[in-house]
Amino acid sequence: MSYTIRNIGRISSPYRQKFGVARQPGLVPAAEICITLDDDFNADCVRGLEGFGYIWVHFIFHGVLGEGWSPLVRPPRLGGKHKMGVFATRSPHRPNHLGLSLLKLERIDSGQPVRIWCSGADLMDGTPVIDIKPYIPFVEAKPDAASGFVSGEPERLDVCWQAGVGDNLPKSLIDLIEQSIAQDPRPAYQDLPERVYVMAVDAYQVHFSVNGRQAQVLAVKAGHTAPSR
Repeated sequence: MSYTIRNIGRISSPYRQKFGVARQPGLVPAAEICITLDDDFNADCVRGLEGFGYIWVHFIFHGVLGEGWSPLVRPPRLGGKHKMGVFATRSPHRPNHLGLSLLKLERIDSGQPVRIWCSGADLMDGTPVIDIKPYIPFVEAKPDAASGFVSGEPERLDVCWQAGVGDNLPKSLIDLIEQSIAQDPRPAYQDLPERVYVMAVDAYQVHFSVNGRQAQVLAVKAGHTAPSR
């Protein structure tokens, strides 16, 4: 049996490509996105939503739609060395390519079109949104739940800047760059100190290297690759 799901809106995000996107929601608090609802959805659709602190955002992993799916995947938390069932992970390579993120609700513009701003996002620019629901803490917060192979806080990189780089950048962008690199966006199998990685963030190309647990921002250049649609 098949079903038809329509978009209700689309996301504007500082992440212009898959590389560099936060691995999970909340890991990069500085990553703010805007959900612009389609014209069919007016202020009535978000009435009362402003009273909630967090929202569930259901979306499509549109950047990997052409890559298919696999019953076994290699989670980054296991160093890419061990396979787990796709339904035991949050891999984007799923049978229906559906995603779910819990985001902090910052504000709502209930004009036309309706716009919803959230922070702590792990979503790429252009991501199609298919549903929004409020987060209800007393129902959904289970701090004592078993977390399987995903235990403890992820290890973070220490981030430093090459002299002079970032001197004229706004603090909000510096925070976004540092937090995005700190969660180590590299594929698990890549650990080459001499390699320079390039991450498209907002309107910039961010060049950085990693040696051990130390990352260094080498350059921040204007211009970015076109977002995947």
